[in-house]
Amino acid sequence: MSAITTHVLDTSIGRPAAGVPVRLEFQSGGQVWKTMGQGTTDADGRASHLLPSGVIPTPGIYRLTFDTGAYFQSRRQEVFYPEVTVVFSVSDPGQHYHVPLRLSPYGYSTYRGS
Repeated sequence: MSAITTHVLDTSIGRPAAGVPVRLEFQSGGQVWKTMGQGTTDADGRASHLLPSGVIPTPGIYRLTFDTGAYFQSRRQEVFYPEVTVVFSVSDPGQHYHVPLRLSPYGYSTYRGS
């Protein structure tokens, strides 16, 4: 499992959001973002392999971008937020960083999970 993971829950149906494209980036050198990994949430709504196995994240600023437009389009639903971006800070590379996303077509929330 990656040191940075996410879990997407579709609160409009009360189930995990499978098939959400996710990209993990690291901010290096000012406003330059470097892609560290990408994937798609599995049947349980999880993306557990955003970083290659054994890679320890460097302290700094990271960004998760969720392609919510593609997810809701596949469900034939209108969406107000076609993309959700969550920027967060990694201070201790020895910790696991889990960033869940609660999602609906017209809103979202996030928090630091465990």
